[in-house]
Amino acid sequence: MAYTTINKPSDYFNTVLYTGNGSTQSITGVGFKPDWVWAKTRVAVSSHKLYDSVRGVSKALYSNGTTAEVNDSPYGVTSFNSDGFSVNDNSNGDYGVNGGSGGTYSGTPPNYVAWNWLAGGTGVSNTQGSIASTVSANTTAGFSIVSYTGTGANATVGHGLGSPPKVIIIKGLSTTYDWVYGGDNIGWTKYLNLNNTSTGGAVSAVWNDTAPTSSVFSLGSNTAVNQNTISHIAYCFAEKKGFSKFGSYTGNGSTDGTFVYTGFKPAFVIIKAATYIGQGWGMYDVKRSTYNVTNTLVKANESSVEATSSTYDIDILSNGFKCRSTWDSNNRSGETYIYMAFAENPIVTSTKLPATAR
Repeated sequence: MAYTTINKPSDYFNTVLYTGNGSTQSITGVGFKPDWVWAKTRVAVSSHKLYDSVRGVSKALYSNGTTAEVNDSPYGVTSFNSDGFSVNDNSNGDYGVNGGSGGTYSGTPPNYVAWNWLAGGTGVSNTQGSIASTVSANTTAGFSIVSYTGTGANATVGHGLGSPPKVIIIKGLSTTYDWVYGGDNIGWTKYLNLNNTSTGGAVSAVWNDTAPTSSVFSLGSNTAVNQNTISHIAYCFAEKKGFSKFGSYTGNGSTDGTFVYTGFKPAFVIIKAATYIGQGWGMYDVKRSTYNVTNTLVKANESSVEATSSTYDIDILSNGFKCRSTWDSNNRSGETYIYMAFAENPIVTSTKLPATAR
């Protein structure tokens, strides 16, 4: 049996860097038509902008806040293209996804980063749950985008993946409630909030204390995930060997830190302290840090400028990643951390080609 069914992870997930021009442009080099684009300016204080093919272009969500969905039209991401996406000007008075070259941007390298995932297009109807949903699913890569309308009562929602999601992230579109993160790596009796530094809690009304199945995920009556008559969006991830890994580890408080085995060379890693309050969602990728140590960071819960510091050090390895600092956000002794990782290369492809170290 092959180690992985995905020999080229960049066919399903890819990071691109680009320079804003304050006008219109097409961002290429993604390698596919993305269904989820998560973009952030690297050089100015400005919100993360998340767009997807189910909600439609120009409809932005901000991971660093509780803001309801914003219609950026005619700005923001204006189309999803065969090799990327198009953008138009700034967005709602901030640096958006295509700020110009003057001022803060003068003389900078590519000043935007965009992480891109392939799902299944605009979405189809799914009636497997007690709540009908619209689902854009990629069962090969284990990623789906799910839109549904809450009922305020215990319910199930079809996710379209054909295997149980390991991670689900939900936001109410017209509400200012928190983003809600659930996963096997914290247990389905608990939750975290993507937009803040809390360690969440155990509330049965979020996931109804029920792990997802191969067809549906469960909701309780909590308003952040299931407010009556309110539309919600859910990003669902099933783990795929050689492509994605969603787990946890215990920090050791040493510069010779904890090694985390993923089974592939990561292209993108998000780390969050699950038990130590006040720590954000650190986002690392191999496009912004091209060699070890990897220490160029933005946080999903902050609008802050990208920063590079030895405080953030990790090594990206051929089969996982390793903490190289004593930072409380990823390696405080005895604390539990959760992570999401997506591959640059599987450790061994189906043609038996091994991943190499950086």
